Amino acid sequence: MRVVFMGTPDFAVGTLEALLQSRHQVVAVVTQPDKPKGRGKAMQFTAVKEVAVRAEIPVLQPKKVREPEVVEEIRQFHPDVIVVVAFGQLIPKTILDMPQYGCVNVHASLLPKYRGAAPIQWAVIDGEEKSGVTTMQMDEGLDTGDMLLTEEVVLDPQETGGSLFDKLSEVGAGLLLKTLDELEAGNIHPQKQPSESTTAYAAMFTKKMGEIDWTQSAVQIERLVRGLNPWPSAYTHLGQKTLKIWRAAVHPLSEQKKEPGTVILMDKKHFGVQTGDGMLEILELQLEGKKRMDADAFLRGYQLEDGIKIGEQ
Repeated sequence: MRVVFMGTPDFAVGTLEALLQSRHQVVAVVTQPDKPKGRGKAMQFTAVKEVAVRAEIPVLQPKKVREPEVVEEIRQFHPDVIVVVAFGQLIPKTILDMPQYGCVNVHASLLPKYRGAAPIQWAVIDGEEKSGVTTMQMDEGLDTGDMLLTEEVVLDPQETGGSLFDKLSEVGAGLLLKTLDELEAGNIHPQKQPSESTTAYAAMFTKKMGEIDWTQSAVQIERLVRGLNPWPSAYTHLGQKTLKIWRAAVHPLSEQKKEPGTVILMDKKHFGVQTGDGMLEILELQLEGKKRMDADAFLRGYQLEDGIKIGEQ
């Protein structure tokens, strides 16, 4: 098939690379515009553009893909199918209806669960036992098109947003190739989704959403820590400084509860924090201006007193 690939971040790279190594022909790549990054504000390619440039494939970077001139430019590549993976813009009907096999989306959840921009992080935060990838025939809604193929992935008890991202990216690449083969052979019978998602909308995270609420249970907070690792990360405050929490463990408490956010010193190498239900042992952390470190290394260099409260500025 002649494929136009539409995608932007790291998650889309595995699928694009799989297409480039397959029997299909990627005739063009559409990605978001370059953005300034770092102190020097130098313009940086998207992850997908970097791959496309190395492969010498034409790259389009429209601010709005629905503009008529952009639609016509894509049409000139005569795609049999358009593959969309985390592109970052809504696709208009003029493009959805363009290729013979339509627009096929690779979505990182088992639809209709977790429609939206951040299904990977939410699956970890919500304590799901399994997640997966769905290929979907796109329509004008947000992740509402007919389902084509799915593949499940079982979550590890210590799964993070980052580790699940890597797993689903790899699974998605293979599932997309299988989907294209089955579509071309006429072996796929699309399944309609229910009108409503079976979970809340998987909204994209902001840094602010990573702030820990110590009145929540230790189980909830530990999932938040894993789900937001590596980005945007779960954090709290120690005095006037931000304290990122990278790894933690849940402990039940039998003794009388202290106020949520109270530091409970266990010994010179370990410490925990009282939550709304149970204690959260901090295993790896990063104080503002410092590097990531294990709790014992942190306690060797920082005087942390039993009974102080964190999370308050």
